[in-house]
Amino acid sequence: MLKAVICDIDGTITDERRRISTTAIETLRLLIGKGIPVVLASGNTLCFLDSIARMIGTDGAVIGENGGVFQTGFDGKPQITGDRSLCLHAYDRLVTHFKEQGITLLPYSMELRYADVAFARTVPVDEVVSVIADLPVRVIDTGYAIHLQTPGISKGSALAALAPLLSLTPKDFLALGDSDNDLEMLEIAGFGITLANGSKKLKKIADLITDQSYGEGFSEGLLSALERF
Repeated sequence: MLKAVICDIDGTITDERRRISTTAIETLRLLIGKGIPVVLASGNTLCFLDSIARMIGTDGAVIGENGGVFQTGFDGKPQITGDRSLCLHAYDRLVTHFKEQGITLLPYSMELRYADVAFARTVPVDEVVSVIADLPVRVIDTGYAIHLQTPGISKGSALAALAPLLSLTPKDFLALGDSDNDLEMLEIAGFGITLANGSKKLKKIADLITDQSYGEGFSEGLLSALERF
């Protein structure tokens, strides 16, 4: 039986231009209307996720910063699992490194983040990895931003911590995503779906790959799951 859903946002319930898919939202609301909990999981900030969750109509359980922080609902206290001090140290080294090349890193929402550091994909990811290879920091390329995160922290680890607080287990969840940063989430969930635009790594481990991409693929996958479960 389908007990709960966890889903990525960018590339999953959006279109290729990052515009929210009304088709995806309509399908999500079908589940919400059936009383099925929906958790949003993203690399973005909690305040962003809070707004999106309210507009969609969920109960406000969200995972932000690629698992670095989560909350059980709109009134829930943010649970921080990442160590941002490690990420900031690595970021300072990167700023110095690229400044020597005349490149300025473009950070995202620095003052709104609890656990990670995110910046624009204006520099080579491989070079970022190389410059901080000796530091205990994980580099995550979501396709939309480069994130620095504590090793071992992911959307999957956050789901493992969040699920019991909702009286569920990770295996009770259907997970949907499109990028490598969704990998651990799909692996720990009871059933994993990726879209036609999903990454090669996700397609190797997903239980179902949709024929359609982006928001339309999301709706296709969810409706298929409703029939299965």
